[in-house]
Amino acid sequence: MSLRVPLFPLNTVMFPGGVLPLRIFEPRYLDMVSDCLQHDTEIGVILIEDGNEIGQAAHTYQIGTLSTISYWNRRSDGLLGITLRGSRRFEIVDTEVLADQLIMATVDILPETPRLEIQQQYQGMASLLRKIFSQLEPPYTTMPAHYDDLEWISARLVELLPMPLDFKQELLEHGDVFLRLEQLSSLVRQSEVG
Repeated sequence: MSLRVPLFPLNTVMFPGGVLPLRIFEPRYLDMVSDCLQHDTEIGVILIEDGNEIGQAAHTYQIGTLSTISYWNRRSDGLLGITLRGSRRFEIVDTEVLADQLIMATVDILPETPRLEIQQQYQGMASLLRKIFSQLEPPYTTMPAHYDDLEWISARLVELLPMPLDFKQELLEHGDVFLRLEQLSSLVRQSEVG
């Protein structure tokens, strides 16, 4: 199934089920948000491979996450605040850069990663995520928690733990929950030793 969506190139990697609070100030993205709210359409969050979040259209990776605007408000600093909620992974088929440097993309929806019941050896990952969430503020603390779902746990840990963005992108692209968990386990063990 192909869709045409606006892309939001960012220096972050978002997974399905995640939340992402943002401040919007560039005219192209203010217009994009307004259009998506009016038409109840999705936005493609995608990692920048080369370029910047502002100015000229950035060159992006090919796989990202579709998201919807779950909340918006006018902030005290005058900027627009929004919260995006990730839904499905996509792969770019084709892009068009508009005059205002907004990137419109035709994307294919990738297969969903199935929900997997947590197994005993990964209980430590769930505990680590609970600890991280206890230190966060909304919207993270108000999102539905699924500590019995390995896919959800591993995706949130990749989003929240400090690691190189290209590594996070690789884990998003691969889509294998057990590979993701093994990589995360290795990373956590290294940080405990270090």
